[in-house]
Amino acid sequence: MIKSMTGFGKATLNVAAKSIVVEIRTLNSKQLDLNTRIAPLFRDKENELRALIAQKLERGKIDFSLYVEKNETPTISINTELARAYYNELLTLSYDLQNPVESDIFVQVLRLPDVITTPKEELPEDVWQQVYQAVCDACDRCDEFRIKEGQVLAADFEKRVRLIDSMIDEITPFEKQRIVNQRDKFIKGLEDLKQKGQYDENRLEQEMIFYIEKLDITEEKVRLRKHCNYFLETMNEEESKGKKLGFIVQEMGREVNTTGSKANDFNIQQIVVRMKDEVEKLKEQLANIL
Repeated sequence: MIKSMTGFGKATLNVAAKSIVVEIRTLNSKQLDLNTRIAPLFRDKENELRALIAQKLERGKIDFSLYVEKNETPTISINTELARAYYNELLTLSYDLQNPVESDIFVQVLRLPDVITTPKEELPEDVWQQVYQAVCDACDRCDEFRIKEGQVLAADFEKRVRLIDSMIDEITPFEKQRIVNQRDKFIKGLEDLKQKGQYDENRLEQEMIFYIEKLDITEEKVRLRKHCNYFLETMNEEESKGKKLGFIVQEMGREVNTTGSKANDFNIQQIVVRMKDEVEKLKEQLANIL
């Protein structure tokens, strides 16, 4: 089973006259890249939330939001004495500097530090436990989203890998004809050598054997087929292993490239080009696998 790194999860909790919303969005990334936007009430719990998300979602570019929508009018407090002191001092300063008071000093006073305050809200333990569970639920829903996306990608992977496997069989007829063509070239070359004079038969035999071995692509075909089977086996394992699948595709690409360099046949090279195209598409899609 494979999982996509693209996912979304959301959970909403109504508690203590508040509506608490948890949202998680994930995209592909080689490592864990976690960005958080957390309401001030839960800021002290950020490390605990980060640890939970990292455990649940493992890696990817993750945007996590935890915000509070209050259903009641917020309580505020105005420090009247401090505001009056600010006002008098600013007014006196304006007169001393002979600066005309053209702006509303009262508005400026309200913006000064500690004039308007909101009482610090404590986080009850029972509320935190409910929020923690809501974050777990959002992670689980995001994981379910990833699994569904992974199923779509898995079907595409299987189709492409089986297509590469079928192309191995397409090579066989051209490979036989290639042997015939090479044999004809050798015969013609030998006739030309006989007409030119003497030649070292032992050396010629060694060179021919070396050349034939160099052109043989049997091992590459066998290894490529094994890599295809191994990819499908790994893809169907219980845990998602995107990096491992990426390594297998690299090996598949290596065998395809070697086959192309040893083919020495136009028809086989055409098939190799098609194989390379499928391998590249696999690499692109695997970048989004967990």
